[in-house]
Amino acid sequence: MKLALSILVLLAVAWLLTLWRANAREAAAEAAYPPSGQFVTLASGQRIHAVVSGSGPDIVLIHGASGSVRDWTFEMRDRLATRYRVIALDRPGFGWSDPFPQGAGTITEQAGALQEAAALLGAERPVVLGHSYGGAVAIAWAAERPDTLSALVMLAGVSHTWDGGIDLLYRVTGRSLGAAIAVPLLTAWVSDGYVARTIDSVFAPQPAPAGYGAHFGPAMTLRRQTMRINAAERVGLYDEIAALMPSYATLPMPIEIVHGGADDIVPVRIHSQPLHETAPDTVLTVLDGIGHMPHHSAPEAVEAAIDRAAARAGMR
Repeated sequence: MKLALSILVLLAVAWLLTLWRANAREAAAEAAYPPSGQFVTLASGQRIHAVVSGSGPDIVLIHGASGSVRDWTFEMRDRLATRYRVIALDRPGFGWSDPFPQGAGTITEQAGALQEAAALLGAERPVVLGHSYGGAVAIAWAAERPDTLSALVMLAGVSHTWDGGIDLLYRVTGRSLGAAIAVPLLTAWVSDGYVARTIDSVFAPQPAPAGYGAHFGPAMTLRRQTMRINAAERVGLYDEIAALMPSYATLPMPIEIVHGGADDIVPVRIHSQPLHETAPDTVLTVLDGIGHMPHHSAPEAVEAAIDRAAARAGMR
């Protein structure tokens, strides 16, 4: 009896220490990476964080899973701002954007929120670019609100269903018990070395650019609310994409698709190739030897695709 009581006390102390450390790490992350842009308030009262730069035709940039506008502001924003008005948006629940009341939103709900935010910033029919999971949000925008964008750019974007299930991490953290227990443990105790290795794996086979991790601020993604939303989004994505796929054959806008040939996170043969074969007005660029982050590993090719999209839409 005494042993059991002692174990319970130790577990309680360990859990309190975990919560304290999680709170401290979240506070330190938010202090180190404050909002770098402005906020727009939607009709619902939800605030979306936007970084707006440059002048010219409007382009909206939508980041991927576990991301934020900081992925764009490392380099690509400055490249594009010489000739576009660049609007980089934190998806709801990521970076500094408010989550939906229910936590995670579907790709269609996210597309609606981001389209409203862009319109409030004066972008009526922008080029819309989505990377990875953000590509799923971008193509949902194109499918559900085709009159509100001029062209679509899919950058290593998720567009189709895939074989296999969800990664173990998201199967655990996407469930109630995992969200309650595993997520605080990860927030509190995941090591900097693990984070660095994870970033490298996302860029593989290329290395992450020098200074990217420090600029990106992965500690912001490790906040408990963000991790829970990220997991719920990943769990729901398959069915949401399956529901969207029948609309691709009637997408009316010019579409540029850029994908790394060595991308094994979102493989080109499963996503971009079928999209190119289905949607009526697409140009597919496959970058040999490039992984999942072509906007960092081959930025000139991404810029060229954006310029083509704008030109095909009559914006340049």
